[in-house]
Amino acid sequence: MKLELRDVTCGYDKTPVIKNINFEINSAETLAILGPNGVGKSTMFKTILNLIKPLSGQISIDGEDIKDWSPKKMSRYMAYVAQAHVPSFPYQVKDIAMLGRIGQMSHLARPTKKDYEIVEQALEDVGIRHLRDHIYTEISGGERQLLMIAKALVQEPKILIMDEPTANLDYGNMVIVMNCIRTLAKKGLCVIFTTHMPDQAFMCNAKTAMLFRNDPIIFGEASRVITEKNLYKAYQTDIQILEVIDQDGCPVKICTPRFHKSQNGGYDE
Repeated sequence: MKLELRDVTCGYDKTPVIKNINFEINSAETLAILGPNGVGKSTMFKTILNLIKPLSGQISIDGEDIKDWSPKKMSRYMAYVAQAHVPSFPYQVKDIAMLGRIGQMSHLARPTKKDYEIVEQALEDVGIRHLRDHIYTEISGGERQLLMIAKALVQEPKILIMDEPTANLDYGNMVIVMNCIRTLAKKGLCVIFTTHMPDQAFMCNAKTAMLFRNDPIIFGEASRVITEKNLYKAYQTDIQILEVIDQDGCPVKICTPRFHKSQNGGYDE
């Protein structure tokens, strides 16, 4: 499976928000999208999901333009995990996950044995099957995020799109979610996510797209895109990229801000 964007310009009412997007991503690959607030990441997601049409250019899956695809056909290829999710009712975890199967069912149909098996497998894939009978409102923030990923997985998509999947999570839950992303990609899923943490692209060995306010989008391997120069251009912050050795003896890059001593004796970025 290949998702390809060629000369895509996104926007609203003929007003461009982000121009000339060019990249492709395949099955078993991860794409991290970086950039400051307000540069068009959400608009790009809406365009990829076919919720709004590109102002120009083409988005294709396996060579087929998606612009005329129905929502049902889109749901067979793509699933979306939003950043915020507030439960209206105290459903059990397994019932929340089952909601992701609705698009695959006929009108007023009841879940089948296959549907239940798919839900169980999705909960297993993200490591929360043991919580299937728990109430959604009683599990932790990290567990809720994993459940939202499971809910998307039960669609059996080829592409999983996530908007800041680790936002508002503590460090431990962030690591769990990032490990889940790595595992899903290894199993053949194409995973696209936005983040404000450049380190996460290195964690996933992800392809990276970096957006800027006044410069063209850059796409490529994380090590080529995430440079100190590009980070400063994107965030107007002096960031140092360091290389450390992980537990397997492999080099891993991390990002840390450079703090400069201020005149009053404290430290500024």
